[in-house]
This record gives sequence, structure tokens and C-alpha cells, in this order.
Amino acid sequence: MSLLLGIDEGTSAVKAVLFDTDLRTVKEARREKPLVHPKPGWVEQDPEVIVEAVVGAVAELLADEPDVAACGLDHQGESILVWDAETGRALTPVITWQDKRSQEVLDRLEAEERADEIRERSGMPLDPYFSAGKLAWLLEHDPDTAAAVEAGTARMGTVDSFLCDRLGAGFATDSSTASRTQLGAPEWDSGLLAIFGVPRDPLPEIMDTAGDLGTLSHPSWPSELPLRARLVDQQAALAGAGCVEPGLVKATYGTGVFVLAHAGDERPEPEGGLLPTVAWRVNGRVEWAIDGGVFTAGALLEWLSRDLGLADDPAALAAAAAEVPDSGGVRLLPALAGVGAPWWASEARAVIAGLTSGSRPAHIARAALEGIAWRVADVVEAVRRTVPVDVLRVDGGLTRDPTLLQLQADTTGVSVQRGAVDATVAGAAALAAVGAGIWDSTREIAERVPTGERTEPDRDAEWRERAHAEWREFVERAIAL
Repeated sequence: MSLLLGIDEGTSAVKAVLFDTDLRTVKEARREKPLVHPKPGWVEQDPEVIVEAVVGAVAELLADEPDVAACGLDHQGESILVWDAETGRALTPVITWQDKRSQEVLDRLEAEERADEIRERSGMPLDPYFSAGKLAWLLEHDPDTAAAVEAGTARMGTVDSFLCDRLGAGFATDSSTASRTQLGAPEWDSGLLAIFGVPRDPLPEIMDTAGDLGTLSHPSWPSELPLRARLVDQQAALAGAGCVEPGLVKATYGTGVFVLAHAGDERPEPEGGLLPTVAWRVNGRVEWAIDGGVFTAGALLEWLSRDLGLADDPAALAAAAAEVPDSGGVRLLPALAGVGAPWWASEARAVIAGLTSGSRPAHIARAALEGIAWRVADVVEAVRRTVPVDVLRVDGGLTRDPTLLQLQADTTGVSVQRGAVDATVAGAAALAAVGAGIWDSTREIAERVPTGERTEPDRDAEWRERAHAEWREFVERAIAL
């Protein structure tokens, strides 16, 4: 039986899953990979740990030598690194999307009055979330990077291009990834490269998202893998949620929450602080999406449970939230990595307010879930300015929690429909099926994506309008601290 293989190189873990050609799970493997915080605001990962995690997870699935017809790889988007073109050795750690060190570069560009030009060309605000500032910072501050660029031996890019280079598929990326760098999409933009001081030669070739993208191989694998899809994790989740036609909207709950709405063939000009992003490019045809990111979600529950000791783990914390009817007046802004859309306040910090002597861990847990739900509601409200939102399709580990789903339905005022928990890796495999010609087009993905129960709002519009206004007032005050 021919199978599809999806590889999800996410922020905190690598997940690899074998699917049949109807997108039903056959076998899966997972490898954790830690984040490192060497300085306040710095967030890194070891590139070799990432390679080992991918290789190990895939080797586990290939132990029985299955017939893999197509493989799809998705990755953590804006995170970048630099490596040696001749040896493949990483010259820098992976600087992840949460990292804030490039703020000094962005402040300088702001002072030089380049922000408007950058936004016009890229559709994005100046924010350390994107790859361009990180690459500019490395070119200015990392001697190994500067020396390699000078010698013509540097390769610089996102994690997908590093993995594909190391595992034999060649030095390349796709248009969805390029659209997350702030350096141009669907092709590199010479003007943006010049503004950020990033040379073109060390950057990867931009290819289609799906098609014949080469082969992945490793000595520990019994066979080569035909790479037929490569893209950003959130775009993979858009496909995995079946959002393959204009107007369909998904939210993926992981380390953060990322809301994407399919926007069709033309580059959108979204309002409300949202971003235009390439969904995928297949046979040279680009489809676009509207993007809004909430940078802290699952990471908040991990921090509250693991580091502050409020519960044994995030699942226990979410269970505690269900034990109380409300937060007892406690409010929590989930901003461990700044505040993304629609506020774009990179220097914002997480804030817990409204504590009294009667506050208990369950109230803080409830406030955390409410804060995540309201931040997603902020983004959904902005999406509505461009496309209607009737149903919010949700996926990711946090969507196992019914309390969060009810809060999300109440705060957005729309039906929340749970799909596959692992929509991201399923989307990578599904696009690989399209790239291999097993399915004729991305439209066929929707026919095979499972959809679960819907959670309907319990609150009325009057409550929602009043409560959202109170939430926005809290966010404004918290950001100003």
C-alpha cells in the first residue's frame, strides 16, 4: 500500500506521520526539541538537535520499510540560521520566530523612516517576528556569518532550506516561506534585500510549494523519500483544515495561535493589522491567505504549570480552569513573546491583573484560557473586515479542551469546529499528494479532511460587544506598562 509521509518541524517538537491516500493515520512518531534562552528576549534552538529529531522520527516510521509515495515537510516559518555551503555545518543557532534581538535593527530602520516603504513592499510591519531583521542582525553581529558571506561560502535561510540541504533535496525553499521573511514573495524583492542589507547569493532558490522537489535521504533510512511538498507550518495547517477555498478560516493552537483565512488568487490588502501571506504555489499558481498571529498560547500554559508550578502540566491546568465558573476578576494578557496582530507590540510583556486574596490557581488558569480566547477574537474581528467568518475551524493540542472551545465560541460569536488535532502534519502530507499527482488539485484535500463537532456560542452579541471592549481596554493598559 502506497503511503503519504508528513513531517512537521514545529517550534517545540518534530512530528512525523504516515497516512494512507485517504489521509487516515497509519503510524506516527514524535521527538521533542528544547528552546534555549541565552539572554532575555533571545530564543534559540540547536540546528543539530533539529536534524537529529527529524531523522530519528522518520527512521522510526521507516523501520518496516513502507512504500512512501510522497513526502511533505512543513517547518516553523520565520526562524532562521546560517550554515557552511561546503560542509553543511551550522555557523549559528536557529534564531526562532519568538526571538527579539533584531529590535535594534528595526529601531534603526524606523529612525531612518524606512518603515512605510517596508510595509508597502512586504505588507508587514517592522517587527522582530519576521526573518529579515534576524538575518540583518547576524550579518552585523556574528563574525562567522560575516566571514562566510565574504568568502562566498555562506548559506542563510529558514529551517526548511537547511534541512533540505543537509538531507539531499537541495538548497531551496517555497513561496509561502519567502512570504514570512519580509524579503519578498512570491520571489525575493531586491528593494527589501537592499533595505535590510541581506545579500541575494546566500539565500535559497524559491520553488513551488508542491511538485517534484527532489529526494530526502539519510544513512539510517532504508530508502529515499520523494519530497513533493514543502511549506510553512501554518499554511500546512490551512490545507490540513480543508481551508482550500476563499473565505474559509482556521486557527491552529500550538506554542501560539495562528489564524489564517484563504483569500484566493490575488494578494489581499487586509485591514486591522493583519498580513498578506502566500498560502501555497502549485504549478506556478499562487494562492494567498490573510494571517494573524497570537504569539503565546500553549507556551503560556507550559510556563504557568512547569515554571510557576500552578499545575502538573498544561492539561491539568486546563482542567483546573473548568472547576471555576469564571476567573474571579483575574485578567491575563498572554504576551511572553510580545503581542502580535492586530496590536504589533513587540516589547509588551505578559500581565496578570486583578489578583485578590481570594484568587486561586484555578482562577489564573481560567484567566489564561480567557486571555488566549480573547486574543484570537481580536484577530478574528480584524479578519471580518476583509472576509466574512461564519465558522472557525480549529486544530492543535489545546483544542482537546472543551472549556477553551466554549470560550472561543463565546468570544468570537461564531461556530467553532474542531478538526484533526494534527492538521499541520496532515496538510503537509496532503499537499505532497497533490505534488505527486495522486490528487489532481488542492481542492481534493477538503474531501478527505475530517471535521468534528461544533461548539456554538452561549453568549449573545450584547455581552460580547461589552466584554470585548473591556478586554481591549485591558490590553491597551497592559501594553503601556
